[in-house]
Amino acid sequence: MAEQQARLQAWQGVSFTRVTINDEFWKPRLKVLRQTTLPDCLTKCEETGRIDNFAKAAGLLEGHYEGKYYNDSDVYKVLEGIAYALMSERDAALEAEADRIIGLISAAQEEDGYLCAYFTLEHPEGKWTDMEKHEMYNGGHLIEAAVAYYEATGKRELLEVACRLADHYDSVFGPGKRHWVEGHEEIELALVKLFRVTQNSRYLNLALWLLEERGHGYGSGTIWDNPDWGPAYCQDDVPVREIRQVTGHAVRAMYLYTAMADVVHTTGDSAYAAALHRVWNHTVERNMYLTGGIGPSRHNEGFTTDYDLPNETAYCETCAAIAMVFWNHRMNLAFGDSRYADVVERELYNGTLSGISLSGDKYFYENPLASQGGHHRVPWFETSCCPTNLARYLPAIGQYVYAVTAEGLAVNQYMSSEAELVLDSGLGVSLKQSTQYPWNGRIELEVNPAAAAGFSLRLRVPEWCSGYRVEVKAEGEGSAGVEERIDQGYLVLSRTWSPGDMVVLELEMPVSRVRATPEVEADRGRVAVQRGPVVYCLEQTDHPGRSYDAFSLPAGAKFQVGHRPELLGGVTVLQSMDEAGRPLTFIPYYAWDNREPGFMQVWVQEQEDGGLYRL
Repeated sequence: MAEQQARLQAWQGVSFTRVTINDEFWKPRLKVLRQTTLPDCLTKCEETGRIDNFAKAAGLLEGHYEGKYYNDSDVYKVLEGIAYALMSERDAALEAEADRIIGLISAAQEEDGYLCAYFTLEHPEGKWTDMEKHEMYNGGHLIEAAVAYYEATGKRELLEVACRLADHYDSVFGPGKRHWVEGHEEIELALVKLFRVTQNSRYLNLALWLLEERGHGYGSGTIWDNPDWGPAYCQDDVPVREIRQVTGHAVRAMYLYTAMADVVHTTGDSAYAAALHRVWNHTVERNMYLTGGIGPSRHNEGFTTDYDLPNETAYCETCAAIAMVFWNHRMNLAFGDSRYADVVERELYNGTLSGISLSGDKYFYENPLASQGGHHRVPWFETSCCPTNLARYLPAIGQYVYAVTAEGLAVNQYMSSEAELVLDSGLGVSLKQSTQYPWNGRIELEVNPAAAAGFSLRLRVPEWCSGYRVEVKAEGEGSAGVEERIDQGYLVLSRTWSPGDMVVLELEMPVSRVRATPEVEADRGRVAVQRGPVVYCLEQTDHPGRSYDAFSLPAGAKFQVGHRPELLGGVTVLQSMDEAGRPLTFIPYYAWDNREPGFMQVWVQEQEDGGLYRL
């Protein structure tokens, strides 16, 4: 596909606090998150010394720093997740525990604003000597947690810690001061968040300066000294305005692009916009798995060469899939194109959701697309960025559902919910969405403006959708008076809306057989199955007596679709027959490894004309 330059739109995001999710698919998962995942992550942070490190740095406990130098960030991410949970439902005990931890963090901050427990305790002389040591990465996660906790509770203690820390950064680094290229991106997007909540332009200017530091030879430290990695590993190989292709560590790259998209949304910088369009095309068209996973290589936790997408050895870090959501959501807000919301959806139901067990207390760091039976979720990791990232990502998914546009509202994701929105004109509009998505493509949307008014309602037509039907129901009018058009992947309905108007959208949701582009060697002669936004796989527990890769799917095989409320928390399964007439049962990819251990495959051998199909 030729490079596309989507026009700048600068839509406004809708905070998840304005969205109440009552969806049969998502609400049980959010309950598990609150009751199991967040307490589990808190307990693990306590047991592994991550929280005590702050008490030690503050002089409240004796002892050395425990764990990796970036472990502070896990505590910050859990606090951010707690903030989101508190915004949805206030919990006095959870809030008191968060306040206790925040007190320790505040006590650990040094007089000049510096905060990184590892260096305070172990190497005070080593501050700001190695750009790989995650000092600003930790700080970025602190800032994100502080903004979220302030917005959730109105309490300023952690926000004031964050501002003192950012002020410290600004006193040491910037024009005419020291150069700095943070080895792991995160601080850049966090500073934009801090600017938006404080309106202090110093923080936005520092974010811009840090982005512009890249690609000019200023980087130094462990990454830059490693001949296998080098500056491309952390996106320091070219200036950000000149980025053309995705490189290096997947999470770091996505956090960088997220910050760049924030800058475009805030300033309209055309050079940043052009770079983002180039790298988005390169990432999605040549380096993204069907599940939305990115970064095939364990060696660099990231990218190798175009179309290198192996299945069994796919790294596909959970954090990278979450970061893809962050980036693509910002791209959607900046450019108003549904293709970015399509990627968010692909991650929501596949690449990110696979990272956590149905029980909410076991996790995947890596998300391969095939396993011979040896890959399983575990309760924790020494480097536990993925569990804590899930803990802050899941409770905030409501923010991806709607957006406010210059001409009205956009519906980006389909899930049963109620939202209180405000148009650019100041008019309040309540939306109530009812659906059995992702298992059924019928969506009912009740539109309730505070007063009758003309505006446009954008409904995303997903990339997988082969057709749709829409009906506007208004008392005495039917569908009369509706102007309908397609724009950047959205069905745009423009009319004078009145309280109680109803839109019914029915998306056709057939079973799709997916074949990879021929350049993907790992998938030649193989086929994958998708229905709606959900990618499916085969699991050994449904196929007793059969061995890994000892079957194929006939090219003309038919599928039966059936919902199984008792299976895996309630899933729609697909059933077919293999080349020998034996039954095949496909389950959603996100749900694999929640039963007996065994093999799993997304890409299955395909048979055609009596033999295995080969490209």
